Amino acid sequence: KQVWPWHTLKCASMSSSILSGGDRRIEAETYLSSGFGIRLAIESKANGWTRFGSLAKVWMPGRLKGIQVSRDFGTPFLAATQVFDVRPIPRKWLALTRTVDAANRFVQPGMILVTCSGSVGRATLAYAPHENTLISHDLLRVEAIDQRNKGWLYAYLHAQQVRAMTVGVHYGHIIKHLETSHLEALPIPTVDDDTVADFSRRVARILDLRNEGHRLTLEAEARFEKALGPLKINDWGDEGFTIKASKAFFGGRRRFDASVHNPGVATIRRHLAKHGEGFTTVAEAGYDVWLPTRFRRVPAEDGVWLVGSADLTEVNPDLFKRIADGDFGDSYRGRVEAGWVLMARSGQTYGIIGTAILAGADLEGHVISDHVMRIKPRHDAKIKAGYLVTALSHPLFGRPVLKSLAYGSSIPEIEVADLATHEVVRLRPADESAIADLAEASARARAAADVLEREIARDAGAIIERFMAQHTGTAA
Repeated sequence: KQVWPWHTLKCASMSSSILSGGDRRIEAETYLSSGFGIRLAIESKANGWTRFGSLAKVWMPGRLKGIQVSRDFGTPFLAATQVFDVRPIPRKWLALTRTVDAANRFVQPGMILVTCSGSVGRATLAYAPHENTLISHDLLRVEAIDQRNKGWLYAYLHAQQVRAMTVGVHYGHIIKHLETSHLEALPIPTVDDDTVADFSRRVARILDLRNEGHRLTLEAEARFEKALGPLKINDWGDEGFTIKASKAFFGGRRRFDASVHNPGVATIRRHLAKHGEGFTTVAEAGYDVWLPTRFRRVPAEDGVWLVGSADLTEVNPDLFKRIADGDFGDSYRGRVEAGWVLMARSGQTYGIIGTAILAGADLEGHVISDHVMRIKPRHDAKIKAGYLVTALSHPLFGRPVLKSLAYGSSIPEIEVADLATHEVVRLRPADESAIADLAEASARARAAADVLEREIARDAGAIIERFMAQHTGTAA
């Protein structure tokens, strides 16, 4: 007897008449997906629903063949995944005059964007960091025909049933794709005016909170930079550099890798020493730094949500992995609390490594990856968490120094010991307090936006569930 060891055959029978409409999809996967069953359940109702395309215009710019130039001469460009970052950092700059249909590649604040390549169907709102930036064609643009419906449309796209439907209609073997026609054809229940108004109010609040969080972060960083004075770095060691062996190998960690001795980082350290009010290490400042032990990720449908290190850098991360609960190698059972500083300790140097964020209420109750350092303030902490996260994550005075601590060529990592002994510049108490307040208010705004977005997703899902359960009529 031979047994196929990897999976069992998934099969079902269906009426051939189903193939005669729509896209006439031949892939069996489409009809075996849960999304297909949800779609049939909605469309089987005689009334109370309409096509998504009757309420919204769905479009996308043509495929982009941009010409890359230096940042001094180009316009910043964001790929689809970067648009979801809390702090999108462009890695490409394009020649605007040589970019076809450039005007339609910019987005307006509040526009709904939906991923249509790779992990399809994920929706977000364009906000302040996306302004004056070219946005990838791998995001569908959704504009409500009647602006009153915008909130309901956005909430609908976040419902689990709708994500299942978008996944059910995607196509492609290696990289999945979603077309504008697929989104337009989705069935959406019609809701009453009060429900429409409620979703519109909450979605407007989400946009306000996201913009507020971004503004407060920029204000905290500007205050930090103003206190230290301007700095221009001309040499980042891209063409090589030399350093005395006595300085590199006979003291401290005896680091043989060049990153920690980068001349640009050395310039930053000298600037901080000259313009700051001294230094304190993270440990001396009253913070415990640790990592949970590496833990197994055992899939469990009724388990706890796992938040990866990359998820921490995104707005309302798309959590899709539940794992069996356990102690996860630390006294907090893998959880974190609002007010802690979290930092991605591994990844590529151009990516998330060294990215520090302030945990909010949105992360409580979830298990955080063992690739994320926990930086917990003790009762005797000398500096506030908001100031610490700003000092660690500032794009000029903070993160380049943190990234220089990384070691390893394939997947660089930062050691707990290196972070605990990392020196944080001190400022005048009034400046530190003001910066901390701004950073902490920013974290609260971002967390509130994510919590609210999850709420509208649950509420939209409940409306769809009730609609499928009833015989006829309008959802409420």
